[in-house]
Amino acid sequence: MPGAAWLVLIAAAVLEVTGDAVIRKGLRGGGLALIALGFCLLGCYGLVVNRVSWDFSRLLGVYVVIFALVSVLYGRFFFGERVAASTWVGLAVLGVGAGILHFGPYFHW
Repeated sequence: MPGAAWLVLIAAAVLEVTGDAVIRKGLRGGGLALIALGFCLLGCYGLVVNRVSWDFSRLLGVYVVIFALVSVLYGRFFFGERVAASTWVGLAVLGVGAGILHFGPYFHW
């Protein structure tokens, strides 16, 4: 499930970031219905992310980088935030770390 695992992690990140964004809107005047919807989306994220059968620490370690990238893209395109160059550099550093977490077990250090 190597290729499918990456798609599952992307779907999980979209669910988590969307849930967070919906709760944020609910807390800023959108009401309890939005907050409840956000809770449901976050619950779905938990179900989806755990469909990947990697070790838990490896799974969430790699997931963090996907979550961070999706979060930055949401901030840019849904909330109109300006993304600083340092943010992109930070994401690249996270990406290197995710590569080490993911591919490290295949190398004998």
